[in-house]
Formats: sequence, C-alpha cells, structure tokens
Amino acid sequence: MIVDLYLSRDESAISHTASKYGAKLRVIANRMLDDPFAAEECENDTYLAAWRRIPPNEPRTYLFAFLSKITHGIAVDKIRKQSSGKRSAILCELTKEMAECLPSDSIGAEDAALAKELGGVITAFLKKRPRDQQIVFVRRYWYYDTIEEISLRFGFSKSKVNMILSRMRKDLISCLRKEGYYE
Repeated sequence: MIVDLYLSRDESAISHTASKYGAKLRVIANRMLDDPFAAEECENDTYLAAWRRIPPNEPRTYLFAFLSKITHGIAVDKIRKQSSGKRSAILCELTKEMAECLPSDSIGAEDAALAKELGGVITAFLKKRPRDQQIVFVRRYWYYDTIEEISLRFGFSKSKVNMILSRMRKDLISCLRKEGYYE
C-alpha cells in the first residue's frame, strides 16, 4: 500500500503516487490554473507536501482525497499570488456560481474559524442530499469538472446537471439562512 511506503519513508512512495494519481492531480490543478506547466508544478509540490504530512497523517482509506486537497490548496495559493485579472475563466465562472450562495459580507477571507464552520455547514448540507447530487456538486465545485464531463460521467443530460446544480445552490442558500449566515 502506498501509505505504508510513506510511513516507512520509502522514496518509491512518490513514484507509486505519481503513477496512480498524478494525472488526476494534474487535471485538478490545470482546471484551476489553466496552465499545464503550473499544474505540473502543483502536482510535484503535492508529492513533497504528502511526504511531509505522512506521517503523522495516515490516509489509508482516503489517499486520493488527501492528495487532491493538498493539490487544491497549492493551486489556490498560486492563484492568490497571481493578479486577479489573470485568473482562469473556469475558476471565475465557478466562483460566480457559488457567490450566489455564500454570504460574502458575514465572513471575511481571513477568518479561518468562521470559514471552517461554514465548511462544516456545507458538508452537513451535502450529506443530507442523495448520493448522485453530492457527487455532481463535488465534481463541479471541487474538481472543476465541466457540465459536459459530469453529464457524460453519470449519463445525465446537460440540462439535468444544470438543474441539479441550480437547485442545490438554491437549497444551500436556504440552509445557510437557517444557520444564520444571512439576515
């Protein structure tokens, strides 16, 4: 198992990780950055970060999720370093979609505790949804899949995917209102 290689500090863990997950990690980073070279850099930075974080973490049952979270964070850091005018079109599009839901005035970007709390509310919201809706939402807003890719993956029409996402955003706003994130 790859995690055991990390725990035993065996450097082959990185090559095994790259062969099993590298392409998927690059896709995540490239969708966020729209730059294949920066995506490859994110992928490599992910391996270094995984090396440093395993141990103490032991993500045996969720290694890809662990790695994708690292990749996502590294890509977000790269975006923050770029000027806002250079952000990728897909990230701007998805940000606009989610901006409809998230209460921008009540939570500052620097307030990590409130952001973590909001993340917990969103996670709880997703857990109450049917599995296919959870996956569609996460594929769109975490992995940055296009509507077309999601529709092909699940055999849904594009209009069904759009409707699922639209309803979920509307329901998320309602959930956040109940939780006190909106006045």
